[in-house]
Amino acid sequence: MEFKHEDEFDTTQSNVTENTEHPINEENIEVKTDSESAELKDVFEFQEEGERVETAPSMEQTRAAGLADKKPPKKLNIKGIASTVVAGVIGSALTLAVLPHTDYLKNFYPDSINQPVSTSSGSSAKVKPVSAQPSAVSSSSIADTVEKVSKAIVGIVNYQQSSRSNSFYGMPSSSQNVETGSGSGVIFQKNNENAYIVTNNHVIEGANELEVSLYNGEKTKAEVIGSDALTDLAVLKIDSKYVTDVAVFGDSSTLRPGDQVFAIGNPLGSELSRTVTQGIISAINRSIDVNTSAGNWETNVIQTDAAINPGNSGGALINTAGQVIGINSLKISEDGVEGLGFAIPSSDFIPIVNKLIKDGKIERPYLGVSLADLEQVPQGYVDSLPNSVTKGVYIAEVQQNSVADKAGLKARDVIVSMNGTEIASSSDLRKYLYTKVSKGDQIKFGVYRDGKEMTLTAILTE
Repeated sequence: MEFKHEDEFDTTQSNVTENTEHPINEENIEVKTDSESAELKDVFEFQEEGERVETAPSMEQTRAAGLADKKPPKKLNIKGIASTVVAGVIGSALTLAVLPHTDYLKNFYPDSINQPVSTSSGSSAKVKPVSAQPSAVSSSSIADTVEKVSKAIVGIVNYQQSSRSNSFYGMPSSSQNVETGSGSGVIFQKNNENAYIVTNNHVIEGANELEVSLYNGEKTKAEVIGSDALTDLAVLKIDSKYVTDVAVFGDSSTLRPGDQVFAIGNPLGSELSRTVTQGIISAINRSIDVNTSAGNWETNVIQTDAAINPGNSGGALINTAGQVIGINSLKISEDGVEGLGFAIPSSDFIPIVNKLIKDGKIERPYLGVSLADLEQVPQGYVDSLPNSVTKGVYIAEVQQNSVADKAGLKARDVIVSMNGTEIASSSDLRKYLYTKVSKGDQIKFGVYRDGKEMTLTAILTE
């Protein structure tokens, strides 16, 4: 089974955190107010229609009025009309004065009583005018979330020096930077001077020059702050003037298989920048053996079926809230295999990122030995081992004056345990050395030499 890093797209060879809150959406506020005003208008229109219904004459009344027109006119009573008008005016005034202090309107038009109104100094309250507003985009939509995070995703091009010989023409050889690979990165922090990017170490390893391309098409040179080959992580920095948005890290420890995720990166280079693929968390806490420039390492990863292609390495794996919960790193590349991608979880990469920013490197205990897995060593080198010993770490070489040398370890020794913990491979040894102990600690090695088991003690240094 082959695990393949996804940065090796080669155009020449055909191969952290500020948390920004969403600003208040004024359009949403206006839409809400207009909606309420529209309801208020409907109430008033309903009221006017009701009044028309009550005052409009029925068909029978109309006919009666027609017949009444044929009757001889009566003498007008001016005094009676005046009395009626005065009584009506007085009654209306009393109604207007008393009605607001009763529940009459509330019973008939409950929605209209509590409608918001706009007020201005020195004038009476007014209903806000109704107007059509553009459709508001929900801040919780997937498209809106992806759009925001995508502004913090960058493309990274690795340029390495290549020599060109012109000796045929009697000219001296020359060298120039050529593109040897590309990948992705995530802007996770910004200050007044610099912005910081996390990516994979294999994306930037061996680079003579790094070029970063941003979402708006701008390009700038990047500087390596620190890198760690074993965990395959690196931190870069660029001028903060190029950066408008930063990504937010989420908590990968809360992930469950089946959770929806999205991978964002630059597959196959900048021409397909900020491509988004969708998938789910297929599994958590997977351990896979990865061959790095610092040796074999058992990496803890998130498994996903979101498509991860060459150039996606160093890009973001985000949850539905837009938080970065993983750094896309590799996939299984075999015929007939689909949907097996892996990302370094945030719970693992955040401590490394912080350490790289602070110190520029990851300081680990140093033994000073060259190692090989016992099962890979020719039988002639380990003839004296008991038949029961089938796993362990073979010491090929011991550096002079190193921790291992001072502890008494020698070439052709086989390490089978450290402080009582079984060591079956060189990956086991490194993992125990780098995660279980630190500088100044004591380790008791269980060792076989010439077929005999012994215990040797070492004091660790960096």
